[in-house]
Amino acid sequence: MDGRHVERVGAGEPPSSDRTVDLPGGTIMPGFVDAHVHLTSTGVRASRPEAGSVGSARELLDVAASLQPGTAGITFLHGFDESKWSRPELPQKADLDAVLTPLIIARADSHACLANSTALMQSGAMDLPGVERDVGGDPTGLVKEQANDRLLQWFSDSLSEHEIEEFQLRAAALAAARGITSLHEMSMPRAHGARDLEILLGHEDRLPVDVTPYVATTDVGYALDLGLSRIGGDLALDGSIGARTAHLTQPYPGSGGTGVRYHQDDALLQFLHDAHVAGLQVGLHAIGDAAIEQAISCWELVFQTLDSRQRRHFRARRHRIEHFEMPSAAQTERAAMLGLAVSIQPAFDAEWGNRGQLYEERLGETRASQMNPFKTLQERGIEIGAGSDSPITALDPVAGVSALEQHHDASQRFSRHEAIRLFTWGGARLARQEDKKGHLAPGTHADFAAYDADPMTADITELRPILTVSLGREVYAS
Repeated sequence: MDGRHVERVGAGEPPSSDRTVDLPGGTIMPGFVDAHVHLTSTGVRASRPEAGSVGSARELLDVAASLQPGTAGITFLHGFDESKWSRPELPQKADLDAVLTPLIIARADSHACLANSTALMQSGAMDLPGVERDVGGDPTGLVKEQANDRLLQWFSDSLSEHEIEEFQLRAAALAAARGITSLHEMSMPRAHGARDLEILLGHEDRLPVDVTPYVATTDVGYALDLGLSRIGGDLALDGSIGARTAHLTQPYPGSGGTGVRYHQDDALLQFLHDAHVAGLQVGLHAIGDAAIEQAISCWELVFQTLDSRQRRHFRARRHRIEHFEMPSAAQTERAAMLGLAVSIQPAFDAEWGNRGQLYEERLGETRASQMNPFKTLQERGIEIGAGSDSPITALDPVAGVSALEQHHDASQRFSRHEAIRLFTWGGARLARQEDKKGHLAPGTHADFAAYDADPMTADITELRPILTVSLGREVYAS
Protein backbone atom coordinates (compact mmCIF):
# COMPACT_ATOMS: atom_id res chain seq x y z
CA MET A 1 0.00 0.00 0.00
CA ASP A 2 1.03 3.61 -0.47
CA GLY A 3 -0.98 5.42 2.15
CA ARG A 4 -4.63 4.97 1.20
CA HIS A 5 -4.20 2.67 -1.81
CA VAL A 6 -3.27 -0.92 -2.57
CA GLU A 7 0.16 -1.17 -4.16
CA ARG A 8 0.25 -4.87 -5.01
CA VAL A 9 -1.85 -8.03 -4.64
CA GLY A 10 -0.43 -11.52 -4.98
CA ALA A 11 2.41 -13.80 -3.90
CA GLY A 12 6.13 -13.21 -3.56
CA GLU A 13 8.19 -10.79 -1.55
CA PRO A 14 6.10 -7.88 -0.22
CA PRO A 15 7.02 -4.32 -1.20
CA SER A 16 8.93 -2.24 1.30
CA SER A 17 6.86 -0.87 4.16
CA ASP A 18 7.24 0.64 7.61
CA ARG A 19 5.12 -2.12 9.18
CA THR A 20 4.43 -5.79 8.50
CA VAL A 21 1.42 -7.68 9.88
CA ASP A 22 1.58 -11.49 9.86
CA LEU A 23 -1.77 -13.27 9.60
CA PRO A 24 -0.86 -16.97 9.42
CA GLY A 25 -3.79 -18.98 8.13
CA GLY A 26 -5.92 -15.88 7.76
CA THR A 27 -8.12 -14.85 4.84
CA ILE A 28 -8.21 -11.28 3.55
CA MET A 29 -11.18 -10.01 1.58
CA PRO A 30 -12.43 -6.60 0.45
CA GLY A 31 -14.08 -4.60 3.19
CA PHE A 32 -17.85 -4.76 3.37
CA VAL A 33 -19.81 -1.80 2.01
CA ASP A 34 -23.09 -1.14 3.83
CA ALA A 35 -25.22 0.72 1.30
CA HIS A 36 -27.85 2.14 3.67
CA VAL A 37 -27.06 3.37 7.21
CA HIS A 38 -28.30 6.07 9.60
CA LEU A 39 -25.21 6.71 11.71
CA THR A 40 -26.55 8.92 14.52
CA SER A 41 -29.63 6.78 15.05
CA THR A 42 -27.44 3.68 15.11
CA GLY A 43 -25.28 5.24 17.81
CA VAL A 44 -28.34 6.27 19.81
CA ARG A 45 -29.83 2.79 19.69
CA ALA A 46 -26.52 1.19 20.64
CA SER A 47 -26.30 3.44 23.72
CA ARG A 48 -29.64 2.31 25.14
CA PRO A 49 -31.24 -0.96 26.27
CA GLU A 50 -32.30 -3.19 23.37
CA ALA A 51 -36.02 -2.59 22.89
CA GLY A 52 -36.19 -5.14 20.08
CA SER A 53 -35.82 -8.01 22.54
CA VAL A 54 -38.80 -7.19 24.74
CA GLY A 55 -41.83 -9.47 24.48
CA SER A 56 -44.77 -7.35 25.57
CA ALA A 57 -46.09 -3.85 26.11
CA ARG A 58 -45.42 -4.21 29.83
CA GLU A 59 -41.78 -5.16 29.30
CA LEU A 60 -41.33 -2.22 26.92
CA LEU A 61 -42.72 0.21 29.48
CA ASP A 62 -40.51 -1.27 32.18
CA VAL A 63 -37.42 -0.71 30.04
CA ALA A 64 -38.49 2.86 29.26
CA ALA A 65 -39.17 3.60 32.94
CA SER A 66 -35.68 2.37 33.85
CA LEU A 67 -33.95 4.85 31.54
CA GLN A 68 -32.40 8.06 32.75
CA PRO A 69 -33.71 11.01 30.72
CA GLY A 70 -31.24 12.71 28.41
CA THR A 71 -29.69 16.10 29.03
CA ALA A 72 -32.88 17.80 27.75
CA GLY A 73 -35.07 15.66 29.98
CA ILE A 74 -36.39 13.46 27.14
CA THR A 75 -36.64 9.69 27.59
CA PHE A 76 -35.96 8.10 24.18
CA LEU A 77 -35.88 4.44 23.18
CA HIS A 78 -35.75 2.79 19.76
CA GLY A 79 -36.50 -0.62 18.29
CA PHE A 80 -39.74 -2.17 19.55
CA ASP A 81 -41.53 -4.57 17.20
CA GLU A 82 -44.95 -5.62 18.46
CA SER A 83 -45.30 -8.13 15.60
CA LYS A 84 -42.92 -10.39 17.54
CA TRP A 85 -44.95 -10.27 20.77
CA SER A 86 -47.33 -13.09 21.68
CA ARG A 87 -49.93 -10.37 22.33
CA PRO A 88 -49.22 -7.46 19.96
CA GLU A 89 -51.33 -4.87 21.81
CA LEU A 90 -49.48 -1.58 22.18
CA PRO A 91 -49.19 0.29 25.50
CA GLN A 92 -52.15 2.47 26.40
CA LYS A 93 -51.92 6.24 26.64
CA ALA A 94 -52.41 6.12 30.42
CA ASP A 95 -49.42 3.80 30.75
CA LEU A 96 -47.28 6.05 28.59
CA ASP A 97 -48.36 9.10 30.61
CA ALA A 98 -47.27 7.35 33.80
CA VAL A 99 -43.70 8.20 32.71
CA LEU A 100 -43.42 11.78 33.95
CA THR A 101 -40.69 12.91 31.55
CA PRO A 102 -41.37 13.36 27.83
CA LEU A 103 -41.33 9.82 26.44
CA ILE A 104 -40.70 8.74 22.83
CA ILE A 105 -40.34 5.08 21.86
CA ALA A 106 -39.59 4.64 18.16
CA ARG A 107 -40.80 1.53 16.38
CA ALA A 108 -38.12 -0.69 14.78
CA ASP A 109 -38.74 0.84 11.35
CA SER A 110 -38.74 4.46 12.68
CA HIS A 111 -41.96 5.18 10.77
CA ALA A 112 -44.05 5.16 13.94
CA CYS A 113 -43.52 6.14 17.57
CA LEU A 114 -45.21 5.76 20.90
CA ALA A 115 -45.32 9.07 22.75
CA ASN A 116 -46.86 10.31 25.97
CA SER A 117 -48.90 13.49 26.25
CA THR A 118 -45.95 15.47 27.58
CA ALA A 119 -43.83 14.65 24.53
CA LEU A 120 -46.69 15.39 22.12
CA MET A 121 -47.34 18.78 23.68
CA GLN A 122 -43.75 19.94 24.17
CA SER A 123 -42.62 18.82 20.71
CA GLY A 124 -45.47 20.53 18.90
CA ALA A 125 -46.58 17.22 17.36
CA MET A 126 -50.00 17.10 19.02
CA ASP A 127 -51.90 18.85 16.22
CA LEU A 128 -49.96 17.47 13.26
CA PRO A 129 -51.25 14.76 10.90
CA GLY A 130 -50.37 11.28 12.10
CA VAL A 131 -51.45 11.43 15.75
CA GLU A 132 -53.79 8.45 16.13
CA ARG A 133 -56.93 9.28 18.13
CA ASP A 134 -59.65 7.19 19.74
CA VAL A 135 -63.38 7.59 19.08
CA GLY A 136 -63.48 10.45 21.59
CA GLY A 137 -60.73 12.34 19.77
CA ASP A 138 -58.02 11.76 22.38
CA PRO A 139 -54.52 10.60 21.32
CA THR A 140 -53.91 6.88 21.77
CA GLY A 141 -50.13 7.31 22.02
CA LEU A 142 -49.39 5.92 18.53
CA VAL A 143 -47.89 8.49 16.16
CA LYS A 144 -47.03 8.31 12.43
CA GLU A 145 -46.41 10.57 9.41
CA GLN A 146 -45.67 14.28 10.06
CA ALA A 147 -46.15 13.98 13.80
CA ASN A 148 -43.67 11.11 13.92
CA ASP A 149 -41.09 13.18 12.04
CA ARG A 150 -41.66 16.08 14.41
CA LEU A 151 -41.04 13.92 17.47
CA LEU A 152 -37.83 12.49 16.03
CA GLN A 153 -36.57 15.93 15.02
CA TRP A 154 -37.45 17.36 18.44
CA PHE A 155 -35.36 14.66 20.08
CA SER A 156 -32.50 15.24 17.64
CA ASP A 157 -32.62 18.97 18.30
CA SER A 158 -32.18 18.24 22.01
CA LEU A 159 -28.78 16.61 21.43
CA SER A 160 -25.61 18.66 21.69
CA GLU A 161 -23.11 18.73 18.86
CA HIS A 162 -20.73 16.70 21.00
CA GLU A 163 -23.38 14.04 21.64
CA ILE A 164 -24.12 13.72 17.93
CA GLU A 165 -20.42 13.37 17.15
CA GLU A 166 -20.09 10.68 19.81
CA PHE A 167 -23.11 8.74 18.48
CA GLN A 168 -21.71 8.87 14.95
CA LEU A 169 -18.28 7.74 16.14
CA ARG A 170 -19.82 4.90 18.13
CA ALA A 171 -21.76 3.66 15.11
CA ALA A 172 -18.74 3.93 12.82
CA ALA A 173 -16.61 1.99 15.32
CA LEU A 174 -19.26 -0.74 15.41
CA ALA A 175 -19.14 -0.87 11.61
CA ALA A 176 -15.36 -1.32 11.65
CA ALA A 177 -15.67 -4.15 14.18
CA ARG A 178 -17.99 -5.92 11.72
CA GLY A 179 -15.58 -5.69 8.79
CA ILE A 180 -17.30 -2.70 7.17
CA THR A 181 -14.89 -0.22 5.61
CA SER A 182 -17.36 1.99 3.73
CA LEU A 183 -20.96 2.93 4.27
CA HIS A 184 -23.62 5.09 2.64
CA GLU A 185 -25.06 7.53 5.15
CA MET A 186 -28.76 8.24 4.61
CA SER A 187 -29.18 11.68 6.15
CA MET A 188 -32.82 12.64 6.85
CA PRO A 189 -33.31 16.35 7.58
CA ARG A 190 -37.08 15.94 8.00
CA ALA A 191 -36.50 13.68 11.02
CA HIS A 192 -33.11 14.83 12.29
CA GLY A 193 -32.65 18.35 10.94
CA ALA A 194 -29.87 19.65 8.69
CA ARG A 195 -27.45 19.90 11.63
CA ASP A 196 -26.97 16.12 11.82
CA LEU A 197 -25.38 15.91 8.36
CA GLU A 198 -23.42 19.12 8.77
CA ILE A 199 -21.85 17.78 11.97
CA LEU A 200 -20.99 14.55 10.17
CA LEU A 201 -19.32 16.40 7.32
CA GLY A 202 -17.34 18.40 9.85
CA HIS A 203 -15.64 15.38 11.40
CA GLU A 204 -15.95 12.60 8.81
CA ASP A 205 -12.17 12.42 8.43
CA ARG A 206 -11.98 11.24 12.07
CA LEU A 207 -14.38 8.36 11.53
CA PRO A 208 -12.85 4.88 11.29
CA VAL A 209 -14.77 4.05 8.09
CA ASP A 210 -15.26 5.92 4.82
CA VAL A 211 -18.68 7.59 4.58
CA THR A 212 -20.58 8.47 1.40
CA PRO A 213 -23.46 10.82 2.31
CA TYR A 214 -26.86 11.06 0.68
CA VAL A 215 -29.23 13.78 1.93
CA ALA A 216 -33.00 13.24 1.83
CA THR A 217 -34.03 16.62 0.50
CA THR A 218 -35.56 17.97 -2.70
CA ASP A 219 -33.44 21.13 -2.37
CA VAL A 220 -30.90 20.59 -5.15
CA GLY A 221 -29.08 23.83 -4.31
CA TYR A 222 -28.55 22.72 -0.72
CA ALA A 223 -26.89 19.48 -1.79
CA LEU A 224 -24.67 21.32 -4.26
CA ASP A 225 -23.72 23.92 -1.64
CA LEU A 226 -22.54 21.10 0.61
CA GLY A 227 -20.36 19.80 -2.20
CA LEU A 228 -22.34 16.57 -2.56
CA SER A 229 -22.70 14.63 -5.80
CA ARG A 230 -25.70 12.70 -4.50
CA ILE A 231 -29.16 13.60 -3.23
CA GLY A 232 -32.27 11.86 -1.95
CA GLY A 233 -31.12 8.50 -0.68
CA ASP A 234 -33.82 7.72 1.85
CA LEU A 235 -36.11 10.45 0.50
CA ALA A 236 -39.40 8.77 1.37
CA LEU A 237 -42.09 8.29 -1.25
CA ASP A 238 -43.90 6.14 1.33
CA GLY A 239 -43.43 4.62 4.77
CA SER A 240 -43.08 1.05 6.04
CA ILE A 241 -45.06 -2.19 6.04
CA GLY A 242 -44.88 -2.44 9.83
CA ALA A 243 -46.42 1.00 10.37
CA ARG A 244 -48.92 0.38 7.53
CA THR A 245 -47.63 3.52 5.81
CA ALA A 246 -45.97 1.84 2.81
CA HIS A 247 -48.02 2.95 -0.21
CA LEU A 248 -49.92 0.01 -1.76
CA THR A 249 -52.15 -0.38 -4.78
CA GLN A 250 -54.47 -2.67 -2.78
CA PRO A 251 -55.51 -2.04 0.86
CA TYR A 252 -53.95 -3.57 3.93
CA PRO A 253 -56.18 -6.45 5.09
CA GLY A 254 -58.53 -5.35 7.85
CA SER A 255 -57.54 -1.69 7.82
CA GLY A 256 -58.99 -0.48 4.53
CA GLY A 257 -56.08 1.91 4.02
CA THR A 258 -53.42 1.86 1.32
CA GLY A 259 -50.68 3.67 3.22
CA VAL A 260 -49.20 7.12 2.70
CA ARG A 261 -47.99 8.98 -0.36
CA TYR A 262 -45.52 11.67 0.64
CA HIS A 263 -44.96 13.47 -2.70
CA GLN A 264 -47.26 14.52 -5.51
CA ASP A 265 -46.23 13.54 -9.03
CA ASP A 266 -45.66 17.06 -10.36
CA ALA A 267 -43.35 18.04 -7.52
CA LEU A 268 -41.47 14.74 -7.64
CA LEU A 269 -41.04 14.96 -11.41
CA GLN A 270 -39.63 18.48 -11.16
CA PHE A 271 -37.18 17.41 -8.45
CA LEU A 272 -35.96 14.38 -10.42
CA HIS A 273 -35.49 16.47 -13.54
CA ASP A 274 -33.62 19.24 -11.72
CA ALA A 275 -31.39 16.84 -9.78
CA HIS A 276 -30.49 14.84 -12.88
CA VAL A 277 -29.73 17.96 -14.92
CA ALA A 278 -27.54 19.20 -12.04
CA GLY A 279 -25.43 16.05 -12.40
CA LEU A 280 -26.53 14.46 -9.11
CA GLN A 281 -27.18 10.80 -8.47
CA VAL A 282 -30.65 10.49 -6.94
CA GLY A 283 -32.00 7.95 -4.43
CA LEU A 284 -35.65 7.39 -3.49
CA HIS A 285 -37.22 5.33 -0.70
CA ALA A 286 -40.02 3.19 -2.15
CA ILE A 287 -41.33 0.05 -0.44
CA GLY A 288 -44.95 -0.45 -1.52
CA ASP A 289 -45.93 -1.27 -5.10
CA ALA A 290 -47.73 2.08 -5.51
CA ALA A 291 -44.64 3.99 -4.36
CA ILE A 292 -42.46 1.95 -6.71
CA GLU A 293 -44.86 2.77 -9.54
CA GLN A 294 -44.62 6.47 -8.76
CA ALA A 295 -40.81 6.36 -8.75
CA ILE A 296 -40.54 4.48 -12.04
CA SER A 297 -43.28 6.47 -13.80
CA CYS A 298 -41.66 9.80 -12.90
CA TRP A 299 -38.23 8.60 -13.98
CA GLU A 300 -39.70 7.39 -17.28
CA LEU A 301 -41.04 10.89 -17.96
CA VAL A 302 -37.60 12.38 -17.30
CA PHE A 303 -35.98 9.75 -19.53
CA GLN A 304 -38.34 10.53 -22.41
CA THR A 305 -37.09 14.12 -22.54
CA LEU A 306 -33.50 13.00 -23.24
CA ASP A 307 -31.77 12.31 -26.54
CA SER A 308 -29.84 9.07 -27.14
CA ARG A 309 -26.56 10.42 -25.79
CA GLN A 310 -28.21 11.84 -22.70
CA ARG A 311 -29.98 8.52 -22.14
CA ARG A 312 -26.65 6.71 -21.99
CA HIS A 313 -25.50 9.20 -19.39
CA PHE A 314 -28.76 8.69 -17.49
CA ARG A 315 -28.17 4.95 -17.24
CA ALA A 316 -24.57 5.51 -16.19
CA ARG A 317 -25.76 7.70 -13.31
CA ARG A 318 -27.36 4.65 -11.59
CA HIS A 319 -30.16 6.52 -9.91
CA ARG A 320 -31.21 4.41 -6.92
CA ILE A 321 -34.38 3.10 -5.41
CA GLU A 322 -33.96 2.09 -1.78
CA HIS A 323 -35.83 -1.00 -0.55
CA PHE A 324 -37.93 -1.82 -3.69
CA GLU A 325 -39.66 -4.56 -1.71
CA MET A 326 -42.93 -5.05 -3.60
CA PRO A 327 -42.20 -4.68 -7.32
CA SER A 328 -44.36 -6.38 -9.91
CA ALA A 329 -42.66 -8.24 -12.75
CA ALA A 330 -43.52 -5.37 -15.10
CA GLN A 331 -42.06 -2.78 -12.72
CA THR A 332 -38.85 -4.79 -12.47
CA GLU A 333 -38.53 -4.85 -16.27
CA ARG A 334 -39.18 -1.12 -16.54
CA ALA A 335 -36.59 -0.33 -13.84
CA ALA A 336 -34.05 -2.49 -15.67
CA MET A 337 -34.75 -0.73 -18.98
CA LEU A 338 -34.12 2.65 -17.34
CA GLY A 339 -30.87 1.48 -15.80
CA LEU A 340 -32.09 2.18 -12.26
CA ALA A 341 -30.13 0.61 -9.41
CA VAL A 342 -31.68 -0.99 -6.33
CA SER A 343 -30.44 -0.86 -2.75
CA ILE A 344 -31.75 -3.92 -0.89
CA GLN A 345 -31.86 -4.77 2.82
CA PRO A 346 -31.71 -8.58 3.03
CA ALA A 347 -32.12 -8.69 6.81
CA PHE A 348 -35.65 -7.30 6.37
CA ASP A 349 -36.57 -10.62 4.80
CA ALA A 350 -35.04 -12.58 7.68
CA GLU A 351 -36.80 -10.38 10.27
CA TRP A 352 -40.24 -10.17 8.71
CA GLY A 353 -40.49 -12.27 5.53
CA ASN A 354 -41.00 -15.85 6.70
CA ARG A 355 -44.31 -17.61 7.23
CA GLY A 356 -46.35 -16.11 10.05
CA GLN A 357 -44.12 -13.04 10.34
CA LEU A 358 -44.98 -9.37 9.95
CA TYR A 359 -45.24 -9.16 6.16
CA GLU A 360 -47.75 -11.98 6.04
CA GLU A 361 -49.73 -10.49 8.94
CA ARG A 362 -49.83 -7.03 7.32
CA LEU A 363 -50.25 -8.03 3.66
CA GLY A 364 -51.69 -11.54 3.54
CA GLU A 365 -49.96 -14.72 2.42
CA THR A 366 -49.94 -14.07 -1.35
CA ARG A 367 -48.41 -10.62 -1.33
CA ALA A 368 -45.97 -11.50 1.45
CA SER A 369 -44.68 -14.52 -0.48
CA GLN A 370 -43.71 -12.25 -3.39
CA MET A 371 -41.75 -9.71 -1.33
CA ASN A 372 -38.09 -8.93 -1.91
CA PRO A 373 -37.45 -10.76 -5.22
CA PHE A 374 -33.70 -10.23 -4.97
CA LYS A 375 -32.61 -12.95 -7.38
CA THR A 376 -35.12 -11.84 -9.98
CA LEU A 377 -33.73 -8.31 -9.84
CA GLN A 378 -30.24 -9.65 -10.49
CA GLU A 379 -31.42 -11.89 -13.32
CA ARG A 380 -33.12 -8.94 -15.04
CA GLY A 381 -29.79 -7.09 -15.07
CA ILE A 382 -30.52 -4.52 -12.36
CA GLU A 383 -27.54 -3.19 -10.41
CA ILE A 384 -27.97 -4.33 -6.79
CA GLY A 385 -26.11 -3.47 -3.63
CA ALA A 386 -26.96 -4.43 -0.08
CA GLY A 387 -27.15 -2.74 3.29
CA SER A 388 -28.71 -2.95 6.74
CA ASP A 389 -30.74 0.26 7.12
CA SER A 390 -29.19 0.31 10.59
CA PRO A 391 -30.56 0.86 13.20
CA ILE A 392 -33.64 -0.78 11.63
CA THR A 393 -31.67 -4.02 11.47
CA ALA A 394 -28.23 -4.69 12.90
CA LEU A 395 -25.15 -3.03 11.41
CA ASP A 396 -23.78 -6.45 10.55
CA PRO A 397 -23.17 -7.56 6.95
CA VAL A 398 -22.85 -11.23 7.83
CA ALA A 399 -26.47 -11.14 9.01
CA GLY A 400 -27.36 -9.80 5.58
CA VAL A 401 -25.31 -12.51 3.87
CA SER A 402 -27.10 -15.15 5.94
CA ALA A 403 -30.47 -13.63 5.02
CA LEU A 404 -29.60 -13.84 1.31
CA GLU A 405 -28.67 -17.50 1.72
CA GLN A 406 -31.87 -18.25 3.65
CA HIS A 407 -34.41 -16.13 1.75
CA HIS A 408 -38.03 -17.10 2.51
CA ASP A 409 -38.43 -18.07 -1.17
CA ALA A 410 -35.88 -20.72 -2.13
CA SER A 411 -35.87 -19.50 -5.74
CA GLN A 412 -34.59 -16.09 -4.56
CA ARG A 413 -31.60 -17.34 -2.57
CA PHE A 414 -27.97 -16.42 -3.25
CA SER A 415 -24.82 -18.47 -2.91
CA ARG A 416 -22.24 -17.37 -0.35
CA HIS A 417 -20.02 -15.87 -3.04
CA GLU A 418 -22.94 -14.00 -4.65
CA ALA A 419 -24.14 -12.69 -1.29
CA ILE A 420 -20.74 -11.40 -0.21
CA ARG A 421 -20.33 -9.78 -3.61
CA LEU A 422 -23.53 -7.78 -3.07
CA PHE A 423 -22.11 -6.44 0.22
CA THR A 424 -18.77 -5.49 -1.37
CA TRP A 425 -18.72 -4.92 -5.13
CA GLY A 426 -22.48 -4.30 -5.25
CA GLY A 427 -22.37 -1.55 -2.66
CA ALA A 428 -19.42 0.08 -4.38
CA ARG A 429 -21.26 0.10 -7.71
CA LEU A 430 -24.37 1.63 -6.14
CA ALA A 431 -22.32 4.69 -5.26
CA ARG A 432 -20.39 4.55 -8.55
CA GLN A 433 -17.17 3.85 -6.65
CA GLU A 434 -16.22 0.51 -8.21
CA ASP A 435 -12.96 1.95 -9.53
CA LYS A 436 -11.75 2.34 -5.92
CA LYS A 437 -13.89 0.10 -3.71
CA GLY A 438 -15.45 -3.34 -3.49
CA HIS A 439 -12.40 -5.30 -4.68
CA LEU A 440 -8.65 -5.42 -4.10
CA ALA A 441 -6.31 -4.52 -6.95
CA PRO A 442 -3.40 -2.12 -7.43
CA GLY A 443 -4.70 1.42 -7.16
CA THR A 444 -7.92 0.61 -5.27
CA HIS A 445 -8.54 1.92 -1.79
CA ALA A 446 -6.83 -0.11 0.92
CA ASP A 447 -10.17 -1.28 2.36
CA PHE A 448 -10.08 -4.86 3.60
CA ALA A 449 -10.78 -7.16 6.52
CA ALA A 450 -8.91 -10.24 7.69
CA TYR A 451 -10.53 -13.34 9.16
CA ASP A 452 -9.10 -16.40 10.88
CA ALA A 453 -11.61 -18.53 8.94
CA ASP A 454 -12.48 -18.57 5.26
CA PRO A 455 -15.61 -16.38 4.83
CA MET A 456 -16.67 -18.51 1.86
CA THR A 457 -16.99 -21.68 3.93
CA ALA A 458 -17.21 -20.64 7.60
CA ASP A 459 -20.38 -20.53 9.69
CA ILE A 460 -21.44 -17.08 8.53
CA THR A 461 -23.30 -16.25 11.74
CA GLU A 462 -20.07 -16.55 13.73
CA LEU A 463 -17.78 -14.75 11.30
CA ARG A 464 -15.99 -11.74 12.78
CA PRO A 465 -12.85 -9.95 11.55
CA ILE A 466 -9.57 -10.07 13.38
CA LEU A 467 -8.40 -6.94 11.56
CA THR A 468 -10.15 -4.18 9.62
CA VAL A 469 -8.30 -1.62 7.48
CA SER A 470 -10.08 1.37 5.94
CA LEU A 471 -8.26 3.76 3.61
CA GLY A 472 -4.99 2.24 4.74
CA ARG A 473 -5.70 2.81 8.45
CA GLU A 474 -5.98 -0.02 10.94
CA VAL A 475 -9.40 0.76 12.41
CA TYR A 476 -10.15 -2.48 14.27
CA ALA A 477 -8.14 -5.37 15.70
CA SER A 478 -9.49 -8.15 17.88
